[in-house]
Amino acid sequence: MKSKILLFAIIAALFTSSCMVMSTKKYKQLLADKDSIAAGWDAAKVKIQSLEEEIVKLKADTANLNQRIASLSSSLDDVNNNYAKLRTNSSTEIRKLADDLQKREARLKEVEEVLRKRDEATNALKNKLQKALLGFAENGLTVEIKNGKVYVSLTDKLLFSSGSIVIDERGKQALKELAKVLNTQPEINIAVEGHTDNQRVVNLGQIKDNWDLSVLRATSVTRFLIDEQKVDANRLTATGKGEFQPVENLNTTEARSKNRRIEIILSPKLDELYNLIQ
Repeated sequence: MKSKILLFAIIAALFTSSCMVMSTKKYKQLLADKDSIAAGWDAAKVKIQSLEEEIVKLKADTANLNQRIASLSSSLDDVNNNYAKLRTNSSTEIRKLADDLQKREARLKEVEEVLRKRDEATNALKNKLQKALLGFAENGLTVEIKNGKVYVSLTDKLLFSSGSIVIDERGKQALKELAKVLNTQPEINIAVEGHTDNQRVVNLGQIKDNWDLSVLRATSVTRFLIDEQKVDANRLTATGKGEFQPVENLNTTEARSKNRRIEIILSPKLDELYNLIQ
Protein backbone atom coordinates (compact mmCIF):
# COMPACT_ATOMS: atom_id res chain seq x y z
CA MET A 1 0.00 0.00 0.00
CA LYS A 2 2.74 2.37 0.87
CA SER A 3 4.51 1.39 -2.32
CA LYS A 4 1.47 2.46 -4.44
CA ILE A 5 1.17 5.72 -2.60
CA LEU A 6 4.82 6.40 -3.20
CA LEU A 7 4.43 5.50 -6.88
CA PHE A 8 1.48 7.83 -7.25
CA ALA A 9 3.43 10.57 -5.56
CA ILE A 10 6.32 10.08 -7.88
CA ILE A 11 4.02 10.08 -10.93
CA ALA A 12 2.23 13.22 -9.70
CA ALA A 13 5.54 14.93 -9.11
CA LEU A 14 6.72 14.00 -12.59
CA PHE A 15 3.42 15.24 -14.07
CA THR A 16 3.60 18.53 -12.18
CA SER A 17 7.23 19.04 -13.25
CA SER A 18 6.34 18.34 -16.87
CA CYS A 19 3.51 20.82 -16.73
CA MET A 20 5.78 23.45 -15.25
CA VAL A 21 8.36 22.85 -17.98
CA MET A 22 5.77 23.22 -20.76
CA SER A 23 4.32 26.41 -19.25
CA THR A 24 7.74 28.11 -19.17
CA LYS A 25 8.38 27.40 -22.88
CA LYS A 26 4.98 28.60 -23.86
CA TYR A 27 5.41 31.74 -21.80
CA LYS A 28 8.70 32.46 -23.43
CA GLN A 29 7.10 31.87 -26.80
CA LEU A 30 4.33 34.23 -25.94
CA LEU A 31 6.85 36.82 -24.82
CA ALA A 32 8.71 36.37 -28.09
CA ASP A 33 5.47 36.71 -30.01
CA LYS A 34 4.62 39.80 -28.02
CA ASP A 35 7.99 41.37 -28.78
CA SER A 36 7.60 40.50 -32.49
CA ILE A 37 4.11 42.01 -32.56
CA ALA A 38 5.39 45.11 -30.75
CA ALA A 39 8.25 45.47 -33.22
CA GLY A 40 5.82 45.00 -36.14
CA TRP A 41 3.50 47.61 -34.62
CA ASP A 42 6.35 50.07 -34.24
CA ALA A 43 7.38 49.46 -37.87
CA ALA A 44 3.76 49.86 -38.95
CA LYS A 45 3.51 53.15 -37.05
CA VAL A 46 6.71 54.38 -38.79
CA LYS A 47 5.28 53.33 -42.15
CA ILE A 48 1.97 55.00 -41.37
CA GLN A 49 3.78 58.21 -40.42
CA SER A 50 5.82 58.04 -43.64
CA LEU A 51 2.65 57.48 -45.63
CA GLU A 52 0.96 60.41 -43.91
CA GLU A 53 3.93 62.63 -44.73
CA GLU A 54 3.80 61.38 -48.33
CA ILE A 55 0.09 62.17 -48.43
CA VAL A 56 0.77 65.72 -47.18
CA LYS A 57 3.47 66.14 -49.82
CA LEU A 58 1.20 64.77 -52.54
CA LYS A 59 -1.54 67.16 -51.46
CA ALA A 60 0.91 70.08 -51.66
CA ASP A 61 2.16 68.90 -55.07
CA THR A 62 -1.43 68.54 -56.22
CA ALA A 63 -2.21 72.08 -55.10
CA ASN A 64 0.88 73.41 -56.95
CA LEU A 65 -0.05 71.39 -60.01
CA ASN A 66 -3.58 72.77 -59.93
CA GLN A 67 -2.17 76.31 -59.71
CA ARG A 68 0.14 75.56 -62.63
CA ILE A 69 -2.74 74.15 -64.63
CA ALA A 70 -4.80 77.25 -63.85
CA SER A 71 -1.90 79.50 -64.90
CA LEU A 72 -1.35 77.56 -68.14
CA SER A 73 -5.06 77.64 -68.83
CA SER A 74 -5.06 81.41 -68.41
CA SER A 75 -2.01 81.70 -70.68
CA LEU A 76 -3.72 79.50 -73.24
CA ASP A 77 -6.76 81.76 -73.14
CA ASP A 78 -4.50 84.77 -73.74
CA VAL A 79 -2.78 83.00 -76.63
CA ASN A 80 -6.12 82.10 -78.17
CA ASN A 81 -7.34 85.67 -77.79
CA ASN A 82 -4.13 87.06 -79.31
CA TYR A 83 -4.32 84.53 -82.12
CA ALA A 84 -7.88 85.54 -82.86
CA LYS A 85 -6.86 89.21 -82.90
CA LEU A 86 -3.84 88.38 -85.05
CA ARG A 87 -5.99 86.52 -87.55
CA THR A 88 -8.36 89.46 -87.72
CA ASN A 89 -5.52 91.96 -88.08
CA SER A 90 -3.67 89.73 -90.54
CA SER A 91 -6.73 89.44 -92.71
CA THR A 92 -7.09 93.21 -92.68
CA GLU A 93 -3.39 93.70 -93.46
CA ILE A 94 -3.49 91.09 -96.22
CA ARG A 95 -6.46 92.82 -97.82
CA LYS A 96 -4.67 96.15 -97.51
CA LEU A 97 -1.47 94.73 -99.01
CA ALA A 98 -3.47 93.15 -101.83
CA ASP A 99 -5.14 96.50 -102.57
CA ASP A 100 -1.77 98.29 -102.49
CA LEU A 101 -0.29 95.66 -104.78
CA GLN A 102 -3.12 96.08 -107.27
CA LYS A 103 -2.64 99.85 -107.21
CA ARG A 104 1.11 99.46 -107.71
CA GLU A 105 0.58 97.05 -110.59
CA ALA A 106 -1.86 99.48 -112.18
CA ARG A 107 0.62 102.34 -111.75
CA LEU A 108 3.44 100.18 -113.12
CA LYS A 109 1.37 99.48 -116.21
CA GLU A 110 0.79 103.22 -116.60
CA VAL A 111 4.54 103.87 -116.28
CA GLU A 112 5.30 101.13 -118.81
CA GLU A 113 2.76 102.66 -121.16
CA VAL A 114 4.34 106.11 -120.78
CA LEU A 115 7.79 104.62 -121.40
CA ARG A 116 6.49 102.77 -124.45
CA LYS A 117 5.02 105.97 -125.84
CA ARG A 118 8.25 107.81 -125.07
CA ASP A 119 10.29 105.19 -126.92
CA GLU A 120 7.90 105.35 -129.86
CA ALA A 121 8.13 109.14 -129.92
CA THR A 122 11.93 109.01 -129.62
CA ASN A 123 12.24 106.59 -132.53
CA ALA A 124 9.83 108.65 -134.61
CA LEU A 125 11.83 111.82 -133.86
CA LYS A 126 15.07 110.08 -134.79
CA ASN A 127 13.60 108.97 -138.12
CA LYS A 128 12.33 112.49 -138.86
CA LEU A 129 15.72 114.01 -138.09
CA GLN A 130 17.60 111.45 -140.15
CA LYS A 131 15.40 112.25 -143.13
CA ALA A 132 15.63 116.01 -142.61
CA LEU A 133 19.42 115.98 -142.12
CA LEU A 134 20.30 113.24 -144.59
CA GLY A 135 22.15 115.68 -146.83
CA PHE A 136 24.59 116.56 -144.05
CA ALA A 137 25.67 113.03 -143.15
CA GLU A 138 28.75 113.30 -145.33
CA ASN A 139 29.81 116.38 -143.36
CA GLY A 140 30.00 114.43 -140.11
CA LEU A 141 26.41 114.78 -138.85
CA THR A 142 25.01 111.73 -137.06
CA VAL A 143 21.70 110.94 -135.38
CA GLU A 144 21.42 108.17 -132.80
CA ILE A 145 19.49 107.15 -129.70
CA LYS A 146 21.26 106.75 -126.35
CA ASN A 147 19.61 106.27 -122.97
CA GLY A 148 16.17 107.13 -124.33
CA LYS A 149 17.38 110.42 -125.89
CA VAL A 150 18.13 111.47 -129.45
CA TYR A 151 21.67 112.74 -129.98
CA VAL A 152 22.35 114.92 -133.02
CA SER A 153 26.13 115.28 -133.31
CA LEU A 154 27.65 117.90 -135.63
CA THR A 155 31.41 118.05 -136.08
CA ASP A 156 33.03 121.45 -135.85
CA LYS A 157 33.99 121.40 -139.53
CA LEU A 158 30.25 121.45 -140.38
CA LEU A 159 29.54 124.46 -138.17
CA PHE A 160 32.70 126.53 -137.56
CA SER A 161 35.97 127.54 -139.07
CA SER A 162 39.05 126.51 -137.07
CA GLY A 163 39.07 128.25 -133.69
CA SER A 164 35.94 130.26 -134.53
CA ILE A 165 32.64 130.59 -132.69
CA VAL A 166 30.81 132.02 -135.73
CA ILE A 167 28.54 129.51 -137.52
CA ASP A 168 29.29 129.24 -141.23
CA GLU A 169 26.65 128.97 -143.97
CA ARG A 170 26.76 125.18 -144.29
CA GLY A 171 26.26 124.87 -140.54
CA LYS A 172 23.33 127.30 -140.63
CA GLN A 173 21.61 125.18 -143.29
CA ALA A 174 21.94 122.08 -141.11
CA LEU A 175 20.58 123.94 -138.05
CA LYS A 176 17.65 125.32 -140.10
CA GLU A 177 16.60 121.81 -141.12
CA LEU A 178 17.00 120.68 -137.51
CA ALA A 179 14.88 123.62 -136.26
CA LYS A 180 12.05 122.75 -138.66
CA VAL A 181 11.68 119.40 -136.92
CA LEU A 182 12.15 120.83 -133.42
CA ASN A 183 9.38 123.41 -133.94
CA THR A 184 6.94 120.59 -134.67
CA GLN A 185 7.90 118.82 -131.43
CA PRO A 186 7.12 121.30 -128.60
CA GLU A 187 7.22 118.52 -125.98
CA ILE A 188 10.94 117.95 -126.60
CA ASN A 189 13.62 119.53 -124.37
CA ILE A 190 16.84 120.59 -126.10
CA ALA A 191 20.34 120.61 -124.63
CA VAL A 192 23.22 122.05 -126.68
CA GLU A 193 26.66 120.82 -125.61
CA GLY A 194 29.99 122.10 -126.91
CA HIS A 195 32.98 119.75 -127.00
CA THR A 196 36.62 120.30 -128.00
CA ASP A 197 39.73 118.21 -128.49
CA ASN A 198 42.64 118.22 -126.04
CA GLN A 199 44.81 120.65 -128.01
CA ARG A 200 45.65 123.84 -126.18
CA VAL A 201 43.94 126.98 -127.46
CA VAL A 202 46.33 129.75 -128.57
CA ASN A 203 45.91 133.23 -130.03
CA LEU A 204 42.10 133.29 -129.96
CA GLY A 205 41.63 136.68 -128.31
CA GLN A 206 38.85 136.53 -125.73
CA ILE A 207 38.83 132.69 -125.84
CA LYS A 208 41.29 131.64 -123.14
CA ASP A 209 40.97 127.87 -123.21
CA ASN A 210 38.90 124.91 -124.36
CA TRP A 211 36.28 125.63 -121.70
CA ASP A 212 35.63 129.04 -123.25
CA LEU A 213 35.63 127.63 -126.77
CA SER A 214 33.14 124.86 -125.96
CA VAL A 215 30.79 127.17 -124.06
CA LEU A 216 30.83 129.96 -126.66
CA ARG A 217 30.20 127.53 -129.53
CA ALA A 218 27.26 126.03 -127.63
CA THR A 219 25.79 129.50 -126.99
CA SER A 220 26.29 130.47 -130.64
CA VAL A 221 24.22 127.48 -131.76
CA THR A 222 21.62 128.16 -129.07
CA ARG A 223 21.26 131.84 -130.06
CA PHE A 224 20.90 130.89 -133.72
CA LEU A 225 18.09 128.43 -132.92
CA ILE A 226 16.31 131.01 -130.74
CA ASP A 227 16.92 134.25 -132.69
CA GLU A 228 16.92 132.99 -136.26
CA GLN A 229 14.73 129.88 -136.11
CA LYS A 230 12.32 130.92 -133.34
CA VAL A 231 12.79 127.83 -131.21
CA ASP A 232 11.29 128.44 -127.74
CA ALA A 233 14.11 129.56 -125.47
CA ASN A 234 12.48 127.84 -122.48
CA ARG A 235 13.24 124.50 -124.08
CA LEU A 236 16.95 125.16 -124.60
CA THR A 237 20.00 124.71 -122.37
CA ALA A 238 23.57 125.52 -123.44
CA THR A 239 26.62 123.98 -121.77
CA GLY A 240 30.32 123.57 -122.49
CA LYS A 241 32.14 120.32 -121.73
CA GLY A 242 35.60 121.33 -122.92
CA GLU A 243 37.86 118.41 -123.74
CA PHE A 244 36.63 116.16 -120.96
CA GLN A 245 34.00 114.01 -122.68
CA PRO A 246 35.77 112.74 -125.80
CA VAL A 247 34.26 110.14 -128.09
CA GLU A 248 37.76 109.03 -129.14
CA ASN A 249 40.71 108.69 -126.78
CA LEU A 250 43.37 108.26 -129.44
CA ASN A 251 45.65 111.24 -129.95
CA THR A 252 45.33 111.27 -133.74
CA THR A 253 44.09 113.90 -136.18
CA GLU A 254 40.99 111.86 -137.00
CA ALA A 255 40.19 111.23 -133.31
CA ARG A 256 40.62 114.90 -132.42
CA SER A 257 38.34 115.86 -135.30
CA LYS A 258 35.57 113.62 -133.94
CA ASN A 259 35.96 115.09 -130.47
CA ARG A 260 35.47 118.66 -131.74
CA ARG A 261 31.71 118.70 -132.01
CA ILE A 262 28.37 120.15 -131.01
CA GLU A 263 25.91 117.65 -129.57
CA ILE A 264 22.24 118.58 -129.56
CA ILE A 265 20.48 116.25 -127.14
CA LEU A 266 16.73 115.91 -127.49
CA SER A 267 14.74 114.36 -124.65
CA PRO A 268 10.97 114.10 -124.16
CA LYS A 269 9.41 115.94 -121.24
CA LEU A 270 8.77 113.39 -118.53
CA ASP A 271 6.32 115.31 -116.33
CA GLU A 272 3.69 112.63 -116.79
CA LEU A 273 6.16 109.90 -115.89
CA TYR A 274 7.44 111.77 -112.83
CA ASN A 275 3.88 112.31 -111.62
CA LEU A 276 3.16 108.60 -111.95
CA ILE A 277 6.32 107.64 -110.08
CA GLN A 278 5.58 110.06 -107.26
